[in-house]
Amino acid sequence: MVRNVIGSVLALAGATAAVWSPFRDWYDGRPGRDYRVQDLFDGITGAGSGIAASVLLPLAFGALIALIGVVLRSRLLVALAGLIVLGFTVLWMVRQGQAAGSLTVSTDGRGLGDGVAMAAGGGVLMLIGAVVMSGRPRRRTYEPHPAPPAEADDWGPYGPDPTGPVPYRQNPYHLRPDDEARPYGETRPHEAQPYGEQGRRGDEGAHGDGYGPDGPPTLPAPNKRDEW
Repeated sequence: MVRNVIGSVLALAGATAAVWSPFRDWYDGRPGRDYRVQDLFDGITGAGSGIAASVLLPLAFGALIALIGVVLRSRLLVALAGLIVLGFTVLWMVRQGQAAGSLTVSTDGRGLGDGVAMAAGGGVLMLIGAVVMSGRPRRRTYEPHPAPPAEADDWGPYGPDPTGPVPYRQNPYHLRPDDEARPYGETRPHEAQPYGEQGRRGDEGAHGDGYGPDGPPTLPAPNKRDEW
């Protein structure tokens, strides 16, 4: 946050200097607004120019890009604006040096003026501001943690559907298909009754009472008293 504030201040200061520089002297007391944009490509001439067609146009364009970059917190746009301003300033210096034969700096108002220094300094400030700015914060992508496997629900004997088939409804006594057709009490050949059960209940089928052919056990008759 602090870096963005400091970088934005530097970029805005550089943009202001770049826009203000054409109104200052650039060379031999001639202001920058008097140089045509066409002269930057065809060579410097003595012909005057209006403000809209002067070097103010590319410098103002660079300042506008810097302003957009500050609003969007884009380091790329601010750096691009600094390169535009600095590039056109250097191009003018090259063309002016070709036209004058050399570039000089003097204290009597001849040679390079303070307008060139303001334009070059504005471009450098924009580049420094782009370096200082931290830019827009990156969005962190959070990967969702995998959900733990769902535990099996214990629905009891009814299951999730109370009206659906359940074990005791299908076969309450775990009978086999052949058990349903067998009469009650009849055993299979391989299911012989254990020893002792056969002697006690072996004739149950014939007599129906479970005591065998002799019937139930009887108690001894009581002794009769002698009658006098």
